[in-house]
Parts: sequence; C-alpha cells; structure tokens
Amino acid sequence: MLMSSNERPAVLRYEQNGFRVLSAGSFVLCAVSGERIPLETLRYWNEERQEAYASADVATRRLLGEA
Repeated sequence: MLMSSNERPAVLRYEQNGFRVLSAGSFVLCAVSGERIPLETLRYWNEERQEAYASADVATRRLLGEA
C-alpha cells in the first residue's frame, strides 16, 4: 500500500528557533499525549529532548516533570 506524505508523520530536527524536516510528512506526534500535530500548527518543542508538544500546557507539564 502506498502512503502519501499526508498520511505519515514527518521526521524533524528540532532547533532553537525552528525545525528542519528530515523526512517529509504532514504531522508529528505529541511526545506526551500521542496526538497528531499538523506541521503548520506546530509551535511547541524541546530542542534538547527532540520532542514535540501539542500545546503550551502539555509542554509546561513535561518541563515540570508532571507528564
């Protein structure tokens, strides 16, 4: 079965002021909730952990060790 880039997760390299697409896709998964995050709405990530987060609340909870 062929999958288009719209049906698969992207592989990103998270950097301080943005991210670099290493493998094409249309979304990434939240490291805490597993929720799909469309690349065009991705706003929260951790460069050191190389993780994406679905919201500021989720990112804060992860930073505080609550998630």
